[in-house]
Amino acid sequence: MSLFLTIVVFIILLIIGVPISLVLAITSLCYLFITGDLTLLETLPKKMYSGLDNFGLLAIPLFMLAGELMNYGGITTRLISFAKVLIGHFRGGLAYVAIVANMFLASILGSANAQAAMMSKVMVPEMEKEGYRRDFSSALTLASSIVAPVIPPSMLFIIYGTLTGASIGKLFLAGIIPGILIGVGFIIVIGFMNRKQNYPKAEKATMKEIMQSFLNVLPALLIPFIIIYGILSGIFTPTESAAVACIIAMIIGFSYKQLKIAYLPKIFINTVINTAVITFLIVAANMFGFIIAYEQIPQTLANMMLSISENPFVFLLLVNILLLLLGTVLDGIAALIILVPVLTPLLGTYGIDPVHFGVIITINLTIGLLTPPVGTGLFIVSSVAKVSIENLVKAILPFLLVSILMLLILTYWEDAVLFIPNLMSE
Repeated sequence: MSLFLTIVVFIILLIIGVPISLVLAITSLCYLFITGDLTLLETLPKKMYSGLDNFGLLAIPLFMLAGELMNYGGITTRLISFAKVLIGHFRGGLAYVAIVANMFLASILGSANAQAAMMSKVMVPEMEKEGYRRDFSSALTLASSIVAPVIPPSMLFIIYGTLTGASIGKLFLAGIIPGILIGVGFIIVIGFMNRKQNYPKAEKATMKEIMQSFLNVLPALLIPFIIIYGILSGIFTPTESAAVACIIAMIIGFSYKQLKIAYLPKIFINTVINTAVITFLIVAANMFGFIIAYEQIPQTLANMMLSISENPFVFLLLVNILLLLLGTVLDGIAALIILVPVLTPLLGTYGIDPVHFGVIITINLTIGLLTPPVGTGLFIVSSVAKVSIENLVKAILPFLLVSILMLLILTYWEDAVLFIPNLMSE
């Protein structure tokens, strides 16, 4: 009875639009008071603290700080300019630029929401000037941002790795090919749309302009290579790589003469606020996860899955359907923290690689940014780009379908995901 009432509270809070972090915290406390078990209430603070007592989570505020430094330091605009001189002369070139620039930024930022907000400010007005519809430009920018948590570095990979013990370095490497494939899928969609829409194109850049733009952006392009090389060679851990990224971003920003000392307080405040939001979400999700574990829901789900099928292909299909549905109502980080303890005990039974599964779950939950009613990416881009949610949802449908198609391909093509990690471990 107590579990049923708790579920009712959870659903009601979601329906009335309470922020997901508060939903998880309030629901957990309601369960404790409904059961009247004071022992659980005494144990809860320890569980809340233990969820944050992980060295790997330090990478989250550091990568957020790196992203803020890069944005204020002019690195973002240089990446977009470089993509523009490379492919802007093709028909629909600015649409291709939005995708390629997002892939560049994904290798630096690691947050889809931050990237969607940043790129919406830059790309949507620029594309509208060139004759693209605002709803299409906004949808393309939002869809392209989902590669941010897949191409390393990735906050979701860091959280998944700390929860499961999977190698964060291998997760970073495993995200490279999937991130590129998703970007290529979006490029193909634009290619088909080009035939009907006849999108504009820019003048072809000269070789001198290409080289000049490349030299301008080269320091920024070196950041992801330094991070990956440092992790693989053992020079620093994934967490320490985030600190290295901050130092490099600061040096590059000052060298470009766009990062000013006066900007630093604002940069630090933004980082602290965003980190606090995610930290509270992790704490609340750990509270909720404790209740789930106490009610033995993982064991119940495991028995249910095994009763349906012992085939790993069927299991992965069911997991994808479950995650896609939950992604429409749960924030990606909250869903990750809630579901990973439930699902990972089943991986050994079905013989599924934890790193492969980490990539699947990350892509799946990131797709949730594009889906109503709780897709946070939709609300961020709608607010920044000044486009209605209804028009944005309609415009994003082709990209959403391609994202799901790529998810299914990567779910059953394990070698594509694990190719680089296996290559590096030989």
